[in-house]
Amino acid sequence: MGWIAENVESIKSMKIRDTLSQLITLGMIVSMALIIWKALMCLTGSESPVVVVLSGSMEPAFKRGDILFLHMSEAPFRAGEIVVYNVEGEPIPIVHRVVEVHEQENTGKVDILTKGDANDADDRGLYAYGQYWLKPQQIMGRAVGFMPYAGWVTIVMTEKPIIKYMLIGALGLLVITSKD
Repeated sequence: MGWIAENVESIKSMKIRDTLSQLITLGMIVSMALIIWKALMCLTGSESPVVVVLSGSMEPAFKRGDILFLHMSEAPFRAGEIVVYNVEGEPIPIVHRVVEVHEQENTGKVDILTKGDANDADDRGLYAYGQYWLKPQQIMGRAVGFMPYAGWVTIVMTEKPIIKYMLIGALGLLVITSKD
């Protein structure tokens, strides 16, 4: 109880100006993170320039917890590329490899089929009901690089929300009670 009492006493003894300064600093940190994210979106052309691999479906290429860096270009899709796509009605994007591309030259229509490296079957069972091919509009980006295991923090905070709330609370308390 001693540490908590000391911090509560520290907060009570702070002047309003110091408190406002700390809150503004916290707001600037959050704003800077959002600015960096939006800048990455503009530079990469992807609505989500960084994603975390959440399952083992792409092993051995990517393991659960790896972070992928995405880029979206106008180049045609090719078999063998790793893409991240959204399925209509599903909140979590899927990271899989393109296994087949059908291009109709006269219409410009492109159909894409994907599959996880560790999966036995293609992704038709994951697509929306009645959909057998992905459309280029569903692709969020192509993997251009990765950082192994760096996404485990995200996975742990998603699977155990109490850890996320404890971390956010601790960081907020540190920002409020720091006396710089």
